Amino acid sequence: MPRINSAAELEELRKGILSKRDPNKPCIAICAGTGCLALGNDRVISAFEEEVKKQTLEAKVDIRATGCHGFCEKGPNIIIYPEEICYIEVTPEDVPEIVSQTVLGKEVIDRLIYTDPNTGEKAAHQSEIPFYKNQMRHLIGNNSKIDPKSIDEYLALGGYSALSKSLFEMSPEQVLEEIKKANLRGRGGGGFPAGLKWETARNAPGEEKYVIVNGHEGEPGAFMDRALFTGNPHSVLEGLIIGAYAIGSHQGFIYTRHDSPQLRNNIAVALTQAEEYGFLGENILGSGFNFNVEVHLDIGIFVSGESSALMRSIEGKNPEPRPKYIRTSVSGIWEKPSNLNNVETWANVPQIINRGSEWYTSIGTERSKGTKLISLSGNIVNTGVVEVPFGTTLREIVYDIGGGIPNGKKLKAVHFGGPMGGSIPESLLDTPLDFDELAKLGAPIGAGGMFVLDEDTNMVDVTRFFLNFLTNESCGKCVPCREGIRQMLKIVTNISEGKGREGDIELLEEISEVAGAASLCALGKTASDPLLSTLRYFRDEYEANIKEKKCRA
Repeated sequence: MPRINSAAELEELRKGILSKRDPNKPCIAICAGTGCLALGNDRVISAFEEEVKKQTLEAKVDIRATGCHGFCEKGPNIIIYPEEICYIEVTPEDVPEIVSQTVLGKEVIDRLIYTDPNTGEKAAHQSEIPFYKNQMRHLIGNNSKIDPKSIDEYLALGGYSALSKSLFEMSPEQVLEEIKKANLRGRGGGGFPAGLKWETARNAPGEEKYVIVNGHEGEPGAFMDRALFTGNPHSVLEGLIIGAYAIGSHQGFIYTRHDSPQLRNNIAVALTQAEEYGFLGENILGSGFNFNVEVHLDIGIFVSGESSALMRSIEGKNPEPRPKYIRTSVSGIWEKPSNLNNVETWANVPQIINRGSEWYTSIGTERSKGTKLISLSGNIVNTGVVEVPFGTTLREIVYDIGGGIPNGKKLKAVHFGGPMGGSIPESLLDTPLDFDELAKLGAPIGAGGMFVLDEDTNMVDVTRFFLNFLTNESCGKCVPCREGIRQMLKIVTNISEGKGREGDIELLEEISEVAGAASLCALGKTASDPLLSTLRYFRDEYEANIKEKKCRA
């Protein structure tokens, strides 16, 4: 394929791709996300390929290995287009029946469709399943429609039209202003306005500037960035290129996990295809704008996801955080202005450019706009990747999407924000999903990992788990973090084991205050957040362990 040299050529290519497609041709879309892979979807894919070949249907039926569909609890999942029939928990043994009865015979196989465990109501289509119908899947919705290793399928759905619009219809300043008007807040944890961050980097002195995708996602229970990036890598890449254009950067970096071969491969394929088509490299789409991307892999430690540590890692140095008296947007990689956003943040950019900031700000709350991806896990019926508009209550996520608590148990708490997050009791479950509202409760959204905890959960042990994780993951550079977390873990462990003493709670609060004030980076500053939130809402469990040598969970 020759490089595309204009907006007109891009649209001609898109028309050509669409003209070769038959919307009525059966397509079997098989989830090839990490969760379904673990459940044996590779055998399901092979079974479909063999069955289609056996029935000499290669020219009549498409088989598409897609990204994560989101409903991890019920994998392997498949969707049969154009009818959009959804089957769950598919096995290789089901394949001949699916091809014969559904693909060819247009009949629904009752035993393979979703059945509501509470009502017994059946749902043959994805849009009818409560897990899906209560979401707003703007970012991850295309995962089930495209092969992530095919740029043509991304183009067929309008891919790279936002980049073309930015390069040929908007100035860099106009792109920047649109992102600011949209009030796109960073989805990596802090919720800082992306437009202001971009503006700082753009206005920083010097011609050499860098843009970075933070695809590290190292916190326990967080897997939404991986699902999005693996399933639709071009959406992230397109956002990155647009951001580079707005900021005035000609070099980008993707920092991602070393332990996900599928993710690494899909990113590599996407970069190669983008360069071949002219979306990367010199004179992109004939616009005169130049931009290149390099991939860097993490070294498997949690702190390397911290912005300044990540940038040191890209420089080839040990990923230790740096003092924050100078922002990385002013002095980052090799002391050059560097703008870092996470996977989900970048993926929002093409939507904003294509549909406008007014459309984007119509979704969400006053201060938190758009949708949010959530990794939903723990003591809940439906686990998976969820996308909802800001303003959705935690209760709606747990019960309407998550299906509630299994085995008739009661909900005790919801933990947001991973190892530096906090736990919210059931009494506050009507709180809306909102950066500021959850932060007030001591449970910042973080990247979006959401643990659901039932009535049998010992909240002291929850705190112990996160402190143990952070003790092992601290880089050890600064004493308040290294020693503070270790001492907090020691005290919480004693309390958990019935060895706590009077004054331990007050000592924990004192250590938390010192570590939060004196630590170098966010890991140490917020390491005590799980502890402080459980002391805030579940102090009685600590006191019971100390006084009665038992937990009231």
